Amino acid sequence: MKVVYLVVSAAPPALQVGTLIDALQDNGWDVCLAATPTAAGWLDLDALTRQTGNPVRHDLQSVEWPHADVIVAVPATFNTINKWAAGISDSFALGILNESIGLRIRTIVCPYAKATLAAHPAFDRSLRSLESWGVEVLPNECIRTGWNPVLTALDR
Repeated sequence: MKVVYLVVSAAPPALQVGTLIDALQDNGWDVCLAATPTAAGWLDLDALTRQTGNPVRHDLQSVEWPHADVIVAVPATFNTINKWAAGISDSFALGILNESIGLRIRTIVCPYAKATLAAHPAFDRSLRSLESWGVEVLPNECIRTGWNPVLTALDR
C-alpha cells in the first residue's frame, strides 16, 4: 500500500481533513497525519487516529510510522511555509518537512494564506525556494472549494 504523510497546519481547511483522509483511503493510500502544535489543538486527534489507523503525531513522542512514499503539506500556512524554507524545525511537523528535502521524498505543498499575507515578499521567496529544492507547489488557497487539487497532484 502507498503511504502518504499529511502535514496539517492551523488554517480553516484543517477542520475538514477527515474528508481528505477518506478520499485518500478510497484511492488506496495509507495515511499518517502530523499536525503543527496549533493545528493539534484544533483537531480531534483521537478520531483522526481511529480514522487513519495510525497515531496522529504533533510532538516528539516515539511512534513508528511506515516509510512515506509522498508527503503533502496541506493546508500549509504562511508561518509553516516561511519556517520550512528557513530550515526551522521547531515542531515534529516542520521536522518532517525539512527532512523530506534531504531525503528526496516527493513532497507537495498546498499553501493557504490570506491575500494580505500571501502578498508579503517573504511568502513568494519561500515558495520559490521550496520549488527550487524539488517541492511541488500548488496555487495558494487552491483547496478553498475542496480537496481535488491535492488528489489530482497525487495522481501525477
